[in-house]
Amino acid sequence: MNNRLKEIRMREYMMNPKEFSKLIEVNLKTYYAWENGTSIPSMKKGLKIAEKLNKRLDDIWYLK
Repeated sequence: MNNRLKEIRMREYMMNPKEFSKLIEVNLKTYYAWENGTSIPSMKKGLKIAEKLNKRLDDIWYLK
């Protein structure tokens, strides 16, 4: 599963990873794992993040 976290962070929020991880309420290590695609959040956490970013879940995470 791929994601657009880095793109959203840089284009829409213009934040560094540390600031953005605080915004979506996850620790930095977890955020890096998601951004790099080595891990994915639970469905519940993904939905909370999408809501916080005012996005749909599939605007953030997608299949290749």
